[in-house]
Amino acid sequence: MNGLLKLDRLDINILSHLQKDGRISNVNLADAVGLSPSPCLQRVKRLEAAGFISGYEAHINLAKITESVNVFTEVTLNGHRREDFQRFEQGMKQVDELMECHLITGGYDYLLRFVTRSIEHYQEVIENLLDASLGIEKYFSYIVIKSPVMKSSVPLQSLLDKNALTGL
Repeated sequence: MNGLLKLDRLDINILSHLQKDGRISNVNLADAVGLSPSPCLQRVKRLEAAGFISGYEAHINLAKITESVNVFTEVTLNGHRREDFQRFEQGMKQVDELMECHLITGGYDYLLRFVTRSIEHYQEVIENLLDASLGIEKYFSYIVIKSPVMKSSVPLQSLLDKNALTGL
């Protein structure tokens, strides 16, 4: 939490509904969370202004548009100084095919997720990254065969400590 705005059950309920359906009408959202439309809209605007809602987006069914390949890549860097990480991260921000970049603990430094047209396209992306001298020492690639579970909304209710919410 950001400390400036305390969230209560209604706020969490609003956020939960909005992340599942960002196009829900204010009237339906208000009905779903047990508020009248005007106070519900005021809460949504307050949550947006406070940065709890960072945007709304459409989730597209890529398989209906084109074939693609998802690839997870483990990356180990040559160096481990702050500037090594900064150089790598700045370079990764320029890669359109990169969907996720996570600095992690364990046997390697970053876990990346790419979406490309094909395995050949992925290999071109990786070769370009190696040519860009971003400090990549080694990488391991994992081609996704099937994704039986993919979620775009987080389980807010189970993640939040009940003590962190006011009014409970």
